[in-house]
Amino acid sequence: MPSSPIRKLVPFAEAAKKKGIKVFHLNIGQPDIETPKICLDAVKNSDFKVLEYSHSAGNESYRKKLVSYYAKNNIEITHNDIIITTGGSEAIMFGFMACLDAGDEVIIPEPFYANYNGFATQSDVKVVPIKSNIEDGFALPPIEDFEKAITKNTKAIVVCNPNNPTGYLYSAEEMETLKNIVIKHDLFLFADEAYREFCYEGKQVSAMHLKGAEQHVILMDTISKRYSACGGRIGALVTKNKEVLDAAMKFAQARLSPPYYAQLLGEAAIDLPDDYFDITKAEYKLRRDTIVKRLNAIPGVFCPNPGGAFYAMARLPIDDCDLFCQWLLDSFSYNNATVMMAPATGFYSTIGLGKNEVRLAYVLNVDAINQAMDCLEVALKEYPGKR
Repeated sequence: MPSSPIRKLVPFAEAAKKKGIKVFHLNIGQPDIETPKICLDAVKNSDFKVLEYSHSAGNESYRKKLVSYYAKNNIEITHNDIIITTGGSEAIMFGFMACLDAGDEVIIPEPFYANYNGFATQSDVKVVPIKSNIEDGFALPPIEDFEKAITKNTKAIVVCNPNNPTGYLYSAEEMETLKNIVIKHDLFLFADEAYREFCYEGKQVSAMHLKGAEQHVILMDTISKRYSACGGRIGALVTKNKEVLDAAMKFAQARLSPPYYAQLLGEAAIDLPDDYFDITKAEYKLRRDTIVKRLNAIPGVFCPNPGGAFYAMARLPIDDCDLFCQWLLDSFSYNNATVMMAPATGFYSTIGLGKNEVRLAYVLNVDAINQAMDCLEVALKEYPGKR
């Protein structure tokens, strides 16, 4: 199993904190936005005598309410098209294990969410990366690159929209390109849509919107980022492909049931007012604008403007991002503070790529982001491995 680029530096951060240094955590997508009170109250006020297993597919009441949530996003499904999972992570695992055999290949534009590598490893599936480029903001690679990568072992393409780690928002044309490829070659399209609500210019085009590709699309979803409920561990696998659902249900039954309390939380979240995301999205956009402006003002740094999610990828004037991110924690401080970022090498499958890039999660308030950027600007002046 590969190490997580997001969490592998935690011991260094803990050591820095023990020395009294404040660490600005831009390494992980843990929002500081409060979990909605209506969601927490649903758990606090629950009244039952026995904490029972739920159905392996999740509580029927929750799945039925999710149908109305998806309908608001122009996704027409029934509750029988949904399996509630233990976080979005389990949705990805169920999708991989239900659809792919050992030795099969999945094509993923890189950089990509690091845990796809881990899920592929445990499923004995080979990741075939196609490089996207920071110069064009990590847009979808040309269709020719996909065609060249497809072999007799290719069974699926994975896309995250809006993207983690790049923040790129795929256009309707790019999603149509993916649709045409999966139909032509009879592939699955795994669509990770954890950040659906957080789009700042333009709207998200869901893979479930792709007409004619209904039997190809496996939607992987989660409440973690949507409602700032990462610790709830509630996600969903959604598809109209009944064979896939039947196979995934065997895995769901093997783990018995998803967390009960967090299903209550997720069900309550669907009753939030339609304008709930307006304030949250405006706050993230302000943070995005702040961090991108600050990054691009630092000599030698380039950061494209992400269209969604709450991540930014930046190219720094350094020789090795893994060494730099560790150095920030164990050898540097400014005003008794430092910044923790995720080395980009862990988001690439191709060895050698991303050596001078980092991912920053703008999940802290603007004041904290500005202080973190002050630290980074000074650090880049002092770092012995700068280029």
